[in-house]
Amino acid sequence: MLKKLFQSFRTPVRRPQHLRTTPEVLNSGQHSLQRHQFSRHAVGIVERLQNAGYQAYLVGGCVRDLMLGITPKDFDVATSATPEQVKAEFRNARVIGRRFKLVHVHFGREIIEVATFRANHPLDEEEHSNQSSSNESGRILRDNVYGTLEEDAQRRDFTINALYYDPVTERILDYANGVHDVRNHLIRLIGDPVKRYQEDPVRMLRAVRFAAKLDFGIERHSATPIRELAPMLREIPTARLFEEVLKLFLNGYASDTFEMMVDLELFEPLFPASSEALEDEPTYTHTLISEALINTDLRVKQGKPVTPAFLFAALLWPALPARVLRLQSRGMPPIPAMQEAAHELIIEQCQRIAIPKRFTIPIREIWDMQERLPRRSGKRADLLLDNPRFRAGYDFLLLRESAGEDTDGLGEWWTAYQDANDSERRGMIRDLGGKDEGAAPGAPRKRRRSGAAKRKGADAASGAGE
Repeated sequence: MLKKLFQSFRTPVRRPQHLRTTPEVLNSGQHSLQRHQFSRHAVGIVERLQNAGYQAYLVGGCVRDLMLGITPKDFDVATSATPEQVKAEFRNARVIGRRFKLVHVHFGREIIEVATFRANHPLDEEEHSNQSSSNESGRILRDNVYGTLEEDAQRRDFTINALYYDPVTERILDYANGVHDVRNHLIRLIGDPVKRYQEDPVRMLRAVRFAAKLDFGIERHSATPIRELAPMLREIPTARLFEEVLKLFLNGYASDTFEMMVDLELFEPLFPASSEALEDEPTYTHTLISEALINTDLRVKQGKPVTPAFLFAALLWPALPARVLRLQSRGMPPIPAMQEAAHELIIEQCQRIAIPKRFTIPIREIWDMQERLPRRSGKRADLLLDNPRFRAGYDFLLLRESAGEDTDGLGEWWTAYQDANDSERRGMIRDLGGKDEGAAPGAPRKRRRSGAAKRKGADAASGAGE
């Protein structure tokens, strides 16, 4: 991680430059890309649009990733054809979006995204209000001003995403020194960083996401304004931020992403309560979130499912115990205190990130399990084992213990109980005596985990409840 943070502020190899009016052209012998590496459907769209008299190129992440030896997740096309003209060429096409009109061309389960070349917004936006608009801080609200290939390159966010590949001639067109930055592992904004972040503050999150995913450094001029402009993320629609957070933390590089977000002060605008917990209980909060994200990354890389509910439960949990204890100090019993604190915390968080109800309900159930797992007398333990949220709650318990919470051996007990036969289980219940009425989770205290709990916990964090 130290390497990653150092990379984030390393001095660029060359100073930012203005875009060229004519691109640097790399012929097939000057780069490693070959047309067969790209989706045949995407190549077919480019060829068909070119045959119809339009300019068309494969662009963005697919070009960048293949240059780095990474298999692209999707393939995008940029063209001089308008969305309506693209739709006229393909019967399997559908125009989507209002803020930014695009065309999706469907080939079974594969979708190729086709975007019309964009241009800079006109100075007098009132005359073009149907095509473009921005607010007082400069954030673009509508972006449907079409332009030339050169203007499109200027409008793209990072140099490494402004590379255009023509599968017919097998040439790369580079307007922004993107090939140089790919080869030197640099994330660099095109144009003035402050202005570009003001146009769309989510670009700050994208810079971190690409840096973590590609193991790139953020070029110094592109990194410097981020801390000051980070509060602008509060202006972004909460539904959009939910999608962006999933991209940040479910891409297999969540642990590095979290570290960079905290360092660049991007975590607080998205998770204010958790950020406060990070200041009040830094070791516990950082350890718990990091452990959850490390396990999330492992599951993603192993191709195992990951539920956003567990992810958000872990990101928000460090802010919860203090609220529970505060309510208990006012005389509220443990279970109602937990329920009330969870409700308040989720309501507050949804004002920043619109977490859908299909995830907020299991988040609360995972947290509720932390209150119920200590209560094991009589038939309670068996009833809990049959609860559909038991596995998620149990995995979350082990996560809390790995972060330093002292649960008086609760994780080890449940680990043994799951593996025991009926007779052994009855004996374990008898041996509990008065230990099964634990209080609500409180301030973390250091403890040493047993080997059994560690083994069971290795697959926890983010995958429970699959």
